[in-house]
Amino acid sequence: MHIHPPKVEYFDLDAKSNTDPKGHLRGVEEYRLTRHGLYMFRPVPGHPRLSHFESWLLPAHGLRVTRQSWHPGQERDYDHYVDVVEITSSGSVWKTVDLYLDLIVRTGRSVTVVDTDELLTALERGLIQPHRAQWALETTYRAVAGIAANGHDAVRWLASQGTVTTWRRR
Repeated sequence: MHIHPPKVEYFDLDAKSNTDPKGHLRGVEEYRLTRHGLYMFRPVPGHPRLSHFESWLLPAHGLRVTRQSWHPGQERDYDHYVDVVEITSSGSVWKTVDLYLDLIVRTGRSVTVVDTDELLTALERGLIQPHRAQWALETTYRAVAGIAANGHDAVRWLASQGTVTTWRRR
């Protein structure tokens, strides 16, 4: 397994840009700042499977919740992809540090945790400190329990916590 340091991503509201973990600068169609977090909608030009994606960065939850729009015939069998992330902001720039763990939510059916092996390998190799790994695991457990208790519905769980998320695409 190729293991990497935690991935860092930037979201510049003033420039309407998103710098992905590989350093690629992407244009953002919409940013929306609310008391709950930051919403982003952007196209994915040139991608063979994805056409757009939209994400909520939710600092109080330590999560980035994403819905993807697929090109016809490329659809996937899940509704939300949830990254466990540390979120900070300075001025108009938000930053996420991805702490390896992800949740795949199939609304009304299941929630699955992936990449636990990456987190444990990163911890073993000193790429993440023990307290950050523990925070990532606790954040994951809390999200899984909440999503499962709300009918395997991430949006319903967030709403039950007072976090309102509205989405551009249906």
